[in-house]
Amino acid sequence: MTEDVAECFRGIIEDREAPGNEKIIGGYTGFLFLDKNGNPEVAMHWEHRFNHMVKRYNEIYRVQMPNITPHVCRHTYCSNMAKSGMNPKTLQYLMGHSDIGVTLNTYTHLGLEDAADELKRMEDLEVARKELEKAKGEKPVSQKMFRAI
Repeated sequence: MTEDVAECFRGIIEDREAPGNEKIIGGYTGFLFLDKNGNPEVAMHWEHRFNHMVKRYNEIYRVQMPNITPHVCRHTYCSNMAKSGMNPKTLQYLMGHSDIGVTLNTYTHLGLEDAADELKRMEDLEVARKELEKAKGEKPVSQKMFRAI
């Protein structure tokens, strides 16, 4: 996790009331978010919060927002990291997937616009490479240079 996220988590721990009896679940303790009974909050808690926020938003604004779940946030995170150029194996590790196919085929959602952006980026890199070669006075590298004799 980034230092910003770690700092936010430290702030949450500092600002909350210390649990009276620290719960141990599956060998883990130190949960960030606890319910009124001191148990760790689960995805359902967050889903209810998200649904409440979306409902309030939709009551106010004409353009309606769909329901959002914590799982949707995982998909969004994975897609955004892939779009930003994160190494796929690093992304697989961060997502906790044992199979890279799950990371790339299930959680990463890319479209035509993303493909167009990537092709444009490749064109820009080629132009920059040619400019660099021209500035250095070198001949461009070609496949002919590597032909087997």
